[in-house]
Amino acid sequence: MPGTVRQWHPPYPLDLGRTLFPLRHGPADPAYRTTPDGAVWRASRTPAGPGTLRIAPAAAGAVEGRAWGPGAGWLLDRLPELLGATDDPSALALPPGPLREAQRTFPGLRLTRTGLVLESLVPSILEQKVTTDEAYRAWRTLLRDFGTPAPGPAGAEGMRVAPSAREWTLIPSWEWHRAGVDPKRSATVLRAARLAARLEEASGFDHADAFARLTAVPGIGVWTAAETLQRSNGDADAVSVGDYHLPNLVGWALAGRPRSDDAQMLELLEPYRPHRYRVCRLLRLTAWHAPRYGPRLTPNDHRNR
Repeated sequence: MPGTVRQWHPPYPLDLGRTLFPLRHGPADPAYRTTPDGAVWRASRTPAGPGTLRIAPAAAGAVEGRAWGPGAGWLLDRLPELLGATDDPSALALPPGPLREAQRTFPGLRLTRTGLVLESLVPSILEQKVTTDEAYRAWRTLLRDFGTPAPGPAGAEGMRVAPSAREWTLIPSWEWHRAGVDPKRSATVLRAARLAARLEEASGFDHADAFARLTAVPGIGVWTAAETLQRSNGDADAVSVGDYHLPNLVGWALAGRPRSDDAQMLELLEPYRPHRYRVCRLLRLTAWHAPRYGPRLTPNDHRNR
């Protein structure tokens, strides 16, 4: 299999699938693929251009990265960060209890860091106030119709690289509508794309400054900024305030409370700062499920309007 190759030996146990899973936007994400050999394929638009990256376990505990396209070198240079080299889960010291057992159950979980803000920001905007199925369908449709074919071998066939910032701004309004994206969300994507250069700078900022940079854009709130920075920056403290399910999960797991709001969730997570997002990741991987109350979020198909 041709391409540029890099082998890297992580100095820690690594769960490849769980570490990279947050980068997948739905089971049929055109920019993310897993194969039966345990490899993860990603198609990205880097500052050097489009690139495809295949990451797979190798001998003696190593990880092999193989990349294609103009962005191959950029992707391989940042392979360790993508696999959690800048993350430090040992800094979260938990007392004996269920949460500590969850931490022990998943020792290979690391927080990924892509260094690419717009790549995670656009799908996060698409996921605002809609069901996951609606958001995933919109992402698939937009990448299929306006993305770039992923460079690489037959294994990358059918994968797509997301549009560039300029290409996002050139999508006609009726195509957003056909993809099921309402005018409010499409307008937010357009604003973000026009400010892409400034927003990409946030990948090198600390927690507070990165949030300030993203939320300064109208339409980008705390939830969207957190979902983005969890992936682009590997921000261990970025809590998805405003999430439909997370407050109840946290309240149930940490306090036995069947229903919680954002304020109560943040109060429970405060002792874990600056690892609040890490705690949320651990909780999502456990068998804790808060009791469900009230109706589920109803799909709202904007294509029919």
